[in-house]
Amino acid sequence: MNEKYSLKELRALHQVARMLARPDDIKEQFQGVLAVLSEQLGMQRGMISILDHKTGEAWLDVARGVDVHAGSVIYRPGEGITGKVAQTGRPMAIADLGEEAHFLDRTGARKKLNRKELAFLCVPIFHQGRVVGVLSVDKLSRDVEDLAREVELLKAVAELLGKVVHFRAVEEENRRLRGMLAEARRPKTQILGRSKEIRDVLLLIDQVADTNTTVLVQGETGTGKELVAKAIHDNSSRASGPLVRVNCAAMPDTLLESELFGHEKGAFTGAVARRKGRFEEAQGGTIFLDEVGELSPVAQAKLLRVLQEREFQPLGSSRVVKVDVRVVAATNKDLERETAHGGFRSDLYYRLNVFPIFLPPLRDRGPDILLLADYFVQKYAQILGKSVNRISTPAIDLLMAYHWPGNVRELENCIERAVVLATGDAIEARHLPPTLQMKPVELQRQSRGKLEALVGAFERDILLEALKDARGNQAQVARLLGTTKRIVQYKIRKYGIDPRRFMDRRRAFEEDTQA
Repeated sequence: MNEKYSLKELRALHQVARMLARPDDIKEQFQGVLAVLSEQLGMQRGMISILDHKTGEAWLDVARGVDVHAGSVIYRPGEGITGKVAQTGRPMAIADLGEEAHFLDRTGARKKLNRKELAFLCVPIFHQGRVVGVLSVDKLSRDVEDLAREVELLKAVAELLGKVVHFRAVEEENRRLRGMLAEARRPKTQILGRSKEIRDVLLLIDQVADTNTTVLVQGETGTGKELVAKAIHDNSSRASGPLVRVNCAAMPDTLLESELFGHEKGAFTGAVARRKGRFEEAQGGTIFLDEVGELSPVAQAKLLRVLQEREFQPLGSSRVVKVDVRVVAATNKDLERETAHGGFRSDLYYRLNVFPIFLPPLRDRGPDILLLADYFVQKYAQILGKSVNRISTPAIDLLMAYHWPGNVRELENCIERAVVLATGDAIEARHLPPTLQMKPVELQRQSRGKLEALVGAFERDILLEALKDARGNQAQVARLLGTTKRIVQYKIRKYGIDPRRFMDRRRAFEEDTQA
């Protein structure tokens, strides 16, 4: 037997090695390692921190027995025990935390504990001779017989962690670079938002803008479809040309042909002068057909012809006008359903729906609500000459709880009203419309039920959404929800969810054959 380690310690090291050899998510592997140290070797709390070689800072990545979020605790070079170990590459062991002035307890996990009863061990994690991270644990002092021996055991664990911690640092660096690249490629736009839904929309705009492809923007009223059209135009090679907006809902059939294609003098009663149509005005630029789903069958037929031929004859004229125009259409209707029920021409729908962009409703963009609200506060405070510069916590709670049927347009109107009513530097709850303090009628009618049932339903919905986003990948679901794969698997079983229905067919088949 190896005299350096006991049989129990060798088993623990073997478990750690097996844990790190698994093809699991790296953070799950780290959680597994800390679990082994806790369950097999008596660790009370533990942390794995990653070193940022550009700044020299060590940031907490995974913790056990510590209630903090990953990345929320950072140690500058030489700061505290963790910062010193990261900077010097030398381990530190404290037999009595109550006597150690350099122990920061940045996580706050030991504030209510008697530190004199705790020993703290902190060792560097190396990869190819360079410090890549820090492993730190604390144990009850009475369980520590030989502090130096405990350090040697922890160094053995750190040695096993080295390669994986290096991969984790590279993974995080790549994530940051992708974020910087995405920000650098963010198209020029007036669309505000940092939510995943809006980032997806901006990515589509970036991909399609500098082409001549026809775009169909779909979304509820008030979501900002015109801003999408403007962003597509402004980021295209046609940006120096005109952007012409046509409100299809406000155009009667009798005026449609004249409005879109123009007319000659005397073409009809009242045509006292020659007039260019909207398509001709948009020559070399973009035409935005707003509310295209409201066009009558007659109007749809006339529009289809110009989209097919890219030429038309002005009313009362024999001349043919050829147009070089990019078409962006928008609708708040489900045109696919309208087409299936005969309410919209299928040939026109397919002409328009070459590159669809769905603009999500504000209620699905939770992270963007306050961002937009703050923007509108600044905007209307400046316009109205008011000193309002913030939103109170009760008002924030109302904004976040509301379902926003009118979307961004309704939010803007609410904030404008609140700025008008505000007498100080903050928007209070009383300044918001009464509608924000009422639940939707359909929710008022629902039975409240027991708290456990409501929490369970909410938890199940969150899990389903995460499974959709992750395409059934349970490790990725755990990352999205900030938990472990084991908990995700437990919840899936608890709610009777089949994760395979969210996978693509090939992956589901592979799972079945491996089962």
